[in-house]
Amino acid sequence: MDAPLRKLVLASTSRYRSALLERLGLPFEAARPPYQEQHDLPLPPEELVLHLARGKARSLAPLFPDALLLAADQVAELDGRVLTKPGDEARAVEQLRLLAGRTHRLLTGVCLLEARSGRLEQALDVQRMSMRPLAEERLRAYVALDRPFDCAGSYRVEGPGIALFERMQGEDFTGIIGLPLTRVVDLLARFDIQVP
Repeated sequence: MDAPLRKLVLASTSRYRSALLERLGLPFEAARPPYQEQHDLPLPPEELVLHLARGKARSLAPLFPDALLLAADQVAELDGRVLTKPGDEARAVEQLRLLAGRTHRLLTGVCLLEARSGRLEQALDVQRMSMRPLAEERLRAYVALDRPFDCAGSYRVEGPGIALFERMQGEDFTGIIGLPLTRVVDLLARFDIQVP
């Protein structure tokens, strides 16, 4: 007799990440991790997103002791400067002004933690994002329209934000939205969970 499927918990209440995970057809629960993110830690951006993803997953382990906990964190990086969720209109315009006409990296760290054993698997997704040179009025118009205040780098490519870009290079487009599904499938397979 097959062992019952372990409960899968997404350590996020992001509607973007939930919508992506739903694509895999696996039952899951979403929960807000009781974890205080610190994006100003003295870590390279690649390590920072993995560190924060691990922190989110581990913070939920006491609440879901029999679950597999899936967590992710994302930042944009330009010339070593980390850009996180702007939170408001002024910061969003400021971030876009920095990125306009430049190529930056969008990094997503993702991890899967087996709460009971403490076993953790992780992966990093990197996208190279080349933004068009854009006038200030265009940036302000985009921010007013799309209000990307909860998005690292101040854009959403699944909406009108796609028009900001000349080119996007990476292995998995879903990584730009916030949860690289090819990486998630790989992590689940390491725990012998097959996606239908």
